[in-house]
Amino acid sequence: MATNNDDLHGNAPDSAPVALLIIDMINDLEFPGGENVLEPAEKAAEKIAHLKKQAKELKIPVIYANDNFGKWRSDFNELIDHCLNDGVRGQRLVELLKPDREDYIVLKPKHSIFFATTLDALLTYLHVEQLVIMGISADVCVQFSANDAYMRDFGLYVPADCVASQSAENTKQAVDYMARVLRADTTPSDKLDLSRLLQESSSVQE
Repeated sequence: MATNNDDLHGNAPDSAPVALLIIDMINDLEFPGGENVLEPAEKAAEKIAHLKKQAKELKIPVIYANDNFGKWRSDFNELIDHCLNDGVRGQRLVELLKPDREDYIVLKPKHSIFFATTLDALLTYLHVEQLVIMGISADVCVQFSANDAYMRDFGLYVPADCVASQSAENTKQAVDYMARVLRADTTPSDKLDLSRLLQESSSVQE
């Protein structure tokens, strides 16, 4: 826990034991195999958008962790504009999940959201202990990130209907692995009670 400067110089105003992490959903899907991800990713995006709305109402912080598509020169607003206006496959994803002004953005250079990013420091200052991880691809970036979250002793939730990959089989295998090995709660989003999770986490912190 942060002790010397809990407000991170005003840059992390939220404080909550739970955070939503949305991985690589700001995505044009214009890569080999992207056409296979499109339909399941759109379905996942609809579920994520609904869960994000609930989180906002409960003042649970939302963090976008996204690939560094610009090879270390990324402009996240340019990526959003590209996805919304250039007729790309992933347009619907961004229409559903365009970040709000108060959301947090973390650009990642590799598969895991923790590798060479500011995420560890952000989660420390937010006082987060439980992570709800969602996004694409279930068997790559989501699973790599869940592994690292588990090793950091975070409570882990990966709603099974909020992740997608290039095949239903790959998604199922990844979700099963995270539930079995990482002890992730994979309850679907429509049965995941964020209010209860928040209350339980807050009481543990106290």
